[in-house]
Amino acid sequence: MRGRGARVRAGVGGALLLALLAGCSTGGSDGPGGSGDSGGPGSGPGVSGRDRVRQPPVDAAFDYQLGGPYAPPSKVRAVSRDRTADPAPGRYNICYVNAFQAQPGKEAARWWQREHGSLLLRDEEGRKVVDEDWQEPLLDISTKKKRAALAEIVGSWIDGCAKAGFDAVEPDNLDSYERSDGLLTTDDAAAFARLLAQRAHRQGLAIAQKNTTDLLDHRERIGFDFAVTEECARYKECPDFASAYDGKVFDIEYVTKDFDTACRTWGKKLSVTLRDRDVRAAGEDGYVYRHC
Repeated sequence: MRGRGARVRAGVGGALLLALLAGCSTGGSDGPGGSGDSGGPGSGPGVSGRDRVRQPPVDAAFDYQLGGPYAPPSKVRAVSRDRTADPAPGRYNICYVNAFQAQPGKEAARWWQREHGSLLLRDEEGRKVVDEDWQEPLLDISTKKKRAALAEIVGSWIDGCAKAGFDAVEPDNLDSYERSDGLLTTDDAAAFARLLAQRAHRQGLAIAQKNTTDLLDHRERIGFDFAVTEECARYKECPDFASAYDGKVFDIEYVTKDFDTACRTWGKKLSVTLRDRDVRAAGEDGYVYRHC
């Protein structure tokens, strides 16, 4: 997630709360100890199921539909939608999961506080640490025990993505450590991401690295298969992601000049999409969609 980018998820009201409750009532196939931080290459063939994963198409027209599902343009071959939405028929479907922070809104906040309050990151005075751009409390991934507990919660959502028929998962806010006031580290993020990658691969799902060039060097150990980036042209990160993932990158730009730059420079190597910052559904005022 970019603090200056766009991230609007479908069903953030009552539907989201129901999804939270349903997801966490579904037991995973492994207990917290079964998805620990160590124990060999968690993404190797025959270990995590990565050999069963369907990898995304390279340089395919992509649509970012977090603001609500709609029929994709005819040339689109890959779509990302919120986990509360259905996959798009006939496309490669990526399931968006807010994995490192809590959803915004009072209902989600009450649910987290009531059911898993001890797993929300708090400062030395006991106050929740919040992403101020989106008003999202950060999840506490600072210890192995808490990561394991959170991996069961988020893992049940990943299981739901697989059950719904998605091909891959996009866990957002990998960079929550940047907003943690120093309470979380890149190592914490990598360790938690590795648990999520193991869960995704066991379910036959590919998993995307979302932004965060800091963790590119950890991608193999974590088990990321491809990348979803926001504004890699604007932040001059496209070369890093293109090299790391051999072109398996879906980039979303929100400014026309950045999109034009990305298309001119990287359009033959990466999948580059222009969207409005609120990623509105087609037909809504302000909706923007273009692909190189």
